[in-house]
Amino acid sequence: MEHTYRLVISCPDRVGIVAKVSNFLSTYNGWITEASHHSDTHTGWFFMRHEIKANSIPFGLDQFRAAFEPIAREFNMHWHIADSAQPKKVVLMCSKESHCVADLLYRWHSKEINAEIVAVISNHDDLRRMVEWHEIPYHHVPVSKENKAEAFAHIDELFQKYEADVVVLARYMQILPGELCEKYSGKVINIHHSFLPSFAGARPYHQAYSRGVKLIGATCHYVTQDLDEGPIIEQDVIRITHSDSIEDMVRLGKDVEKNVLARGLRSHIEDRVITYENKTVVFD
Repeated sequence: MEHTYRLVISCPDRVGIVAKVSNFLSTYNGWITEASHHSDTHTGWFFMRHEIKANSIPFGLDQFRAAFEPIAREFNMHWHIADSAQPKKVVLMCSKESHCVADLLYRWHSKEINAEIVAVISNHDDLRRMVEWHEIPYHHVPVSKENKAEAFAHIDELFQKYEADVVVLARYMQILPGELCEKYSGKVINIHHSFLPSFAGARPYHQAYSRGVKLIGATCHYVTQDLDEGPIIEQDVIRITHSDSIEDMVRLGKDVEKNVLARGLRSHIEDRVITYENKTVVFD
């Protein structure tokens, strides 16, 4: 993978933003390898993502930030720049179902995901052997009504210990406390079936089967204090028919879940997602 810097910007829309940024980069001989722009005419906001060859810029990120700051102030930008050579640290969380964790571990092991999976946290011990085979630390943190506050305090300590850039709820069947959602806003990704708000609760595929649904799918989104209502990163669906059994639906649903979660995580770790209000702009 080519070493690049990723410049990500959102700001009030106006004339001259692209020209100003491009002129800044050309002044320092910055070589743009990828450029994405989006203007939201409804909100009046502008979104931008540039990838720049790292070796084309004559200084590092600290100097880049200092040189770019006057432009950011002029245009009232929310912005950051990231280095592709510094993979984001990912903590996975799971319960008993293995399909999402196994898929992400495979993609990480085969270098399809440019990230560092630093730990797995689970409220069950079922997936320990699979995770430890990959030489990744596995932390079993049981959660019950009696110990919930203590358990999530320990989980927070683990997030800090591993300096997590992003936490992935890979079918983790516990609800994160509101204070954790707030503390790690924009850094926690979840996956769930896309039947919601219909067929909520246990055995959603059984409920959907009894209603004769024709589409099943999955949604990957950021976690907020509003359960399953955070900004959506990725979604997909697959068509089924009357001939599909409940077991078929569960199998197909798991396929969609793991693929959507992997795409959502990839978009996040490649700095392709910009959140504004409760929506996202996701650049391809």
